[in-house]
Amino acid sequence: MSLILVNSDEIVVGKPIPWALYDQNRNLLLNEGDLVRDDAHREALLAGGACHELLLEMPSGFESADDSFFADEASPADLSGVKEADRTFTFDDMKLKVEDRLQLEPPAQLTRERFTVKVIGFLRGASLLVSMPITANGLRLQLMEKEKLVMRSFSGQNAFGFACTIERICKIPFEYMHLSFPDNIQGIMIRKAPRVKTRIIAAVQDTKNGAEKQVSALISDISAHGVSLEARQTLGDKGDILNLAFRVQLHNIDAYLSLKGIIRAVFTVDPADHSKTALIRHGIEFQDMQANDSVILQSLIYQQMIENPHKLV
Repeated sequence: MSLILVNSDEIVVGKPIPWALYDQNRNLLLNEGDLVRDDAHREALLAGGACHELLLEMPSGFESADDSFFADEASPADLSGVKEADRTFTFDDMKLKVEDRLQLEPPAQLTRERFTVKVIGFLRGASLLVSMPITANGLRLQLMEKEKLVMRSFSGQNAFGFACTIERICKIPFEYMHLSFPDNIQGIMIRKAPRVKTRIIAAVQDTKNGAEKQVSALISDISAHGVSLEARQTLGDKGDILNLAFRVQLHNIDAYLSLKGIIRAVFTVDPADHSKTALIRHGIEFQDMQANDSVILQSLIYQQMIENPHKLV
């Protein structure tokens, strides 16, 4: 169980607390839903360093451990709470690489916004180096050394979260942070079906608008249960049904697929080249698949996993 300190604005007198509270020796102080009786009770909890469990979070629109397609670049505003994982993971389980993205949750008294930072490197057992979080107006978030942060990573088939401390903020030759090396990492499985990177052009039709509204979009990754679909405009709202038509090559034979999918999530993806237009990424879950289509997709995934393992997401 990974614990983080409660912030002063998270405890409100007379209102049920949203999680169990513990002291720093992991002794239970209050159960989830208990009331903080009065100001004195609240101050005693804060003064004693009350903590709650680290909660993992995933993008809104997440419906199933098998069918979620979401971007690592998802906006922090698109996240909602999910209960803590069934088990503890190791640092190696996160498989972090240089320039991988992490989501940073700053102290609540500073801001409720969350930020994306990049991994610069790490020294095992000593420090995790990440870039500085930048606000929407292009300024560095004013963090201080020794402040507590919650970091989250969405990678492969799992979502991870861990609490850490800012050990050092460096400004030369560029701004970055040394974070305490995580030794207690919580995780949950977010996807059981593997998916692979692709660049497949699909013809997409929103069933609300009719065939005359058919547009082209890029399938950037695919699994047997859904796709990530990128376009220059929004293809529909969450819950809308799309018709997708595209070709795949399976063992040098072209196969044509015409599938129906429901939009589970919509994100804006900022391009690496800022001179280019941002894309809209749609998480699509296939619906009412025919058995033959399912076999073709599963065969495609396994073919890619064997022939191009570096494309596994």
